[in-house]
Amino acid sequence: MFKQYVQGNHTTLSHPNYADRVNLQWFDAQYWQQQNKIIGAKKGRATAWFFNQGELNAVLRHYWRGGLIGKLLTDQYLYLGLESTRVYKEFNLMHQLIKLGLNVPLPIAAKVTKNGLIYRGDIITQAIPEAKSVLDILIERALTEAEIERIAHTIAQFHSNGVFHADLNINNILFNGDGEVYIIDFDRGEIRKQNKKWQQNNMARLARSFIKEQGRNHHFHWQKDHWQQLVNYYDQRLVSL
Repeated sequence: MFKQYVQGNHTTLSHPNYADRVNLQWFDAQYWQQQNKIIGAKKGRATAWFFNQGELNAVLRHYWRGGLIGKLLTDQYLYLGLESTRVYKEFNLMHQLIKLGLNVPLPIAAKVTKNGLIYRGDIITQAIPEAKSVLDILIERALTEAEIERIAHTIAQFHSNGVFHADLNINNILFNGDGEVYIIDFDRGEIRKQNKKWQQNNMARLARSFIKEQGRNHHFHWQKDHWQQLVNYYDQRLVSL
């Protein structure tokens, strides 16, 4: 299980393999910039910072609110106890998914900073080697049938283990350098009882992300029959598991 430390108003959670190395500076992107350790960044609603520390390539992500409330409260959340924080829930869930043998990044460390009834949070995960998202690939070329099958089988494996992903989209599905499929970003995710309704809602969300990105990108190599292929492989795998 992961280690937990309290330093003033900060609570840090650390994977046992990194507990003796992680300190509060690890959660500060400026610190890594000053050390010339930043090796990349991915911009979205918030920036994810990729940094290198010895043999470890990792990703630092701050928790930001979305939607209309995000414009008001930005990164502030109501504190109702450590285990109720989105930070703790995601970090704990990722440890459970690793134990289940699912392809997710190794959770390295997380931090909850409490000020009165408000908290802010950060999480560090291991970077997937030579990662390319499904979006990155589709901007360059079409997916092969084998790649579509691997995506479908991976999602089915997660769903058959009751894993609900709150934002399943083509930015959060990655191929590593060996062609294995990983799923990332489990904020607000959870393990649920298997149920066709939430599983299909997950798939519908994924379908909308293909359509959305097709409208946003001039070069996007995706066709309707590719989606049907993906669904067919998903259904076959879900039944057989």
